[in-house]
Amino acid sequence: MHPIVQVSNVIKHFKDVKAVDGVNLEMQQGEFLALLGPNGAGKTTLVEMIEGIQHPDSGEIQIDGKHWKGHAHELHHIIGLSLQETHFLEKLTVKETVKLFASFYNLPNKRVDEVLEMVNLREKQKAFVDKLSGGQKQRLALGIAMLNNAKLLLLDEPTTGLDPTARREMWNILMQLREEHKISLILTSHYMEEAEFLCERIVILDKGKILAQGTLNEILTANNCFETIEFSLNEPVQNIGFIQNSGLGRVDWDDKTRKARLFVSDIVEQLPKLQALVQSNGLNLQTLECHKMTLDDLFIEMTGRRLDQ
Repeated sequence: MHPIVQVSNVIKHFKDVKAVDGVNLEMQQGEFLALLGPNGAGKTTLVEMIEGIQHPDSGEIQIDGKHWKGHAHELHHIIGLSLQETHFLEKLTVKETVKLFASFYNLPNKRVDEVLEMVNLREKQKAFVDKLSGGQKQRLALGIAMLNNAKLLLLDEPTTGLDPTARREMWNILMQLREEHKISLILTSHYMEEAEFLCERIVILDKGKILAQGTLNEILTANNCFETIEFSLNEPVQNIGFIQNSGLGRVDWDDKTRKARLFVSDIVEQLPKLQALVQSNGLNLQTLECHKMTLDDLFIEMTGRRLDQ
């Protein structure tokens, strides 16, 4: 069985900028995949090429075993798109809006009702679009993306700007779609917890290249990054060389905040050693926070920048 998405050595330039630089990516039917990276990483350009909006300068992309050239009409009918911000006609009701888009596919009213139910908008079907909340508008956009029973759903930062409750409702709808309709999903997001919750595989992009890909645990394990201890000391010190030379793990020290981040393989084993080392130097821990390393931590480790910058 062929992959739902196959990207092979794809390169895309915009003048002197190489937006996508030799990307290889394969995605199976039913898989939820997250594309993560800062602004300018190449996420949107890559997704637009998968959508058929942009075309690679070199390399090739196949969707469900077919190229866009010669199969565009067929591929448009298996892909659903939901952008970060979608503008609708404000003086149409929710149901009128869905019916308008359904008419492009010659779909019956039954499908309109099914979609409204799917995205929890049946109670809002008579409301004008301009009266909807941000979360409701994003659910409307998701419903329209699913009108044609899409096999592949492409969501570009679908929950940006939404409050936590609206974001969680969107997640629940997507998980239900996966359970009931076996769709595939490519998600771009700045929210680490969103990628971790929804997607079993994560691809981290920066400057047009893939830095890492796999499950969260696979990515962290491959980069020898497991857990972190963040702390500050009770009084100023010129440096923390005594910790840097201790063999506990790599430590990053911020002179401005006088805070340190220590990367360790096992917090339970190494925290007591850190405490003893600090005390033996006549100091005490003022603040202390321990946690498993996140994708954001990993990206800082790789590039010196945060994913949401």
